[in-house]
Amino acid sequence: MTTSFEALLPGTERALSHRVAVAQSEGRAPSFVGAVVRDGALVWSGSRSCVDGHAPDDDTQFRIGSLTKVFTAVLVMRLRDEGLLGLDDPLERHLKGTGAGEVTIAQLLGHSGGLAAETPGPWWERSPAALRPELSDVLGERPFLQSPGRRHHYSNPGYTLLGSLVEAVRGVSWEEALRREILEPLGMGRTTVEPVAPHAGGWAVHPWADVMLPEPTESLGLMAPAGVLWSTAADLARFAAFLAAGDERVLASTSVEEMRAPAAPAGEGDWEGSYGLGLQLLRKDGRTLIGHTGSLPGFVAALWVSVEDGLAAIALANVTSGPPAALVAADLVRIVAEAEPRFPEPWRPLPEAEVDEELLALTGPWYWGTYAYGLRLGPERGVVLEPLRGAGRRARFRALPDGGWVGLNGYYAGETLRAVRRADGSVSHLDLGSFVFTREPYAPEDVVPGGVDEAGWRGL
Repeated sequence: MTTSFEALLPGTERALSHRVAVAQSEGRAPSFVGAVVRDGALVWSGSRSCVDGHAPDDDTQFRIGSLTKVFTAVLVMRLRDEGLLGLDDPLERHLKGTGAGEVTIAQLLGHSGGLAAETPGPWWERSPAALRPELSDVLGERPFLQSPGRRHHYSNPGYTLLGSLVEAVRGVSWEEALRREILEPLGMGRTTVEPVAPHAGGWAVHPWADVMLPEPTESLGLMAPAGVLWSTAADLARFAAFLAAGDERVLASTSVEEMRAPAAPAGEGDWEGSYGLGLQLLRKDGRTLIGHTGSLPGFVAALWVSVEDGLAAIALANVTSGPPAALVAADLVRIVAEAEPRFPEPWRPLPEAEVDEELLALTGPWYWGTYAYGLRLGPERGVVLEPLRGAGRRARFRALPDGGWVGLNGYYAGETLRAVRRADGSVSHLDLGSFVFTREPYAPEDVVPGGVDEAGWRGL
């Protein structure tokens, strides 16, 4: 069966258009743009405007605010992958004299560094950058509100530090590193620090009357890495495709996966969301979404990716408050996922080179005590261990060069699984981080810690 994923069904497109129209109307936004990416390609975009015949399109720039942070995080991860820094390095090792040097790079990426949410002084998004010429002006006399590493606390100054870190290690400006290392390789020519026509103007809408006021557009100076960028739905579609699959020209898929993993505990009362290394994580409508939201005076934005569904959505509006961009983008993903669910990949047998008799002999049921598990082969000589019934710890394992496997997810991430053999070469049991898995539940001859009652199984 050959299936084309290029075009959405007319009914799906109408539902998407309706959602954007409702968002613009109920959110009282001068204009609103939505877009959907499927399997790495922009398959739909739509917009609504308060001016007839002047609706923006997927090439119109909007300011994307804190979506900028994801770009900054990617630049930092590139430095890590090149061996120029470590995520557990204290900031002071690479950027001296900030007064916040004890915080680690990973803590800054995941907003668990204990730094203040905002800068001291006037509202930084609506005041000139000249008021904050140095990092000391961004951090103030009391940069830490709590101990680093204890909890998630969103920090805009933290990403100013990361932008300055990029400049210090790379030896070029943050803007130059961004252009050269991310925007150009991904073909994002309409993502810029300053607006380039065609672009939307930012507006504030009165909360109790249908009247508008233009918002100022300030240069953010040192705060640029936290929220300066302008972009388009088409450019953000390219970025969404990168966040779903990685791109060797920018960042390997394994490093992007690392960014998507929770890096800090959820805040109090926020159990549906978490934060990775520069990425917001959201559990919505039964699916996991990764991406980021953004806002600056006059603009709101959101980008969500559902890796499992092969879908991403973008929502952009030129208004300070009103339309819930994050909710709308999540709804656009849901509409397509429910109307046109992703076709699974065709089943195919493993390559012959990845299968041998010793591996096959290890498959099947294993018992941890009386818990029943199944071991099956995965790609590239990896294995999957999963409960056969009821609740339990499921994990994927990658084959190690010298034998055994290392856990990739869940409770057993980083733990070693190995087959322990008897003197005659036969397999005695599986050892997983000291847990013993045997072929039968508590068989007398098995090596079970604490031994097995000699009387064996019995009735009451």
